[in-house]
Amino acid sequence: MNMRLLVSPMDLEEAVAALDGGADIIDVKNPREGSLGANFPWAIRSVVELVAGRTPVSATIGDLPFKPGTASLAALGAAVSGADYIKAGLLGVSEPEEAIELLRPIVRSVRDYDSRRKIVAAAYSDFRRAGSLPPLVLPEIAAECGADVVMVDTAIKDGRSTLEFMSVEELKHFVESAHDLGMEAALAGNLGVRDLEAIRAASPDILGVRGAVCGGDRNSRIRAELVRSLKDSL
Repeated sequence: MNMRLLVSPMDLEEAVAALDGGADIIDVKNPREGSLGANFPWAIRSVVELVAGRTPVSATIGDLPFKPGTASLAALGAAVSGADYIKAGLLGVSEPEEAIELLRPIVRSVRDYDSRRKIVAAAYSDFRRAGSLPPLVLPEIAAECGADVVMVDTAIKDGRSTLEFMSVEELKHFVESAHDLGMEAALAGNLGVRDLEAIRAASPDILGVRGAVCGGDRNSRIRAELVRSLKDSL
C-alpha cells in the first residue's frame, strides 16, 4: 500500500522538521484555531518557498461555519499563497444540502484561479458531539461538488482518536466510497504508530498526523526523528 504521510506544521521551523523527517505532504495549519485551524498567508508562502516543489504543500482554511462566501475567499487566499491542496473542515453544517452549499463555492473559487489545485473536504469522526455532518455521507457530497480528496479528522482535540468514534469497517467504507467516486481518502484524528494495524485495514491514501510526531502532544513541537520513525513504519 502506497500510503502517504501528511504532517501538519504550524510554522517554518516545524516545516523543516517535517521535511527532514520525510513527510510526503506538508500541511500548514494553526492548531491554536482548532482542528483544521487556518494559518496566515505569509506562513503558507514561506513553507511553499522552503519546500520549493520537493513535496506538495497543503493548507487548512479552518473548521468552517456555514458561511459560503467567507469560506470561498479563504480558499482562494490559500491557493494564491501557493498551496497545492486546500483543506476545508465542514464543521458548521449538519445536513447534506448545507454541505453542498458550503463546499461548491470553495471548489469554484480555487478552480477559477488554478484548475490544478486540489480541494480536500473534511468531516469529523466525532460528529455527534460536534453537531456536524456524518463522515459517511461526505464522499458523495464531495464528488458532486468536484472535490479531489475526502478526509476524516476529530473536531475536538481532547486526546480521543478517530478510532474511538468510528469502527475500522466504517473507515474502510469511507475510503472505498471515495475511491468508487474517483477521489482519494485521508484519515487523521490522534492516530499514530499504535493504530497502524487499523489504519492499514482501512487502507487510506493519506495518513494525517501532528500529535504523533510531537511526542503525543499536538501543542508541542514537531520532531524530525518522530516523523522519520512513523514514515518508516508505514
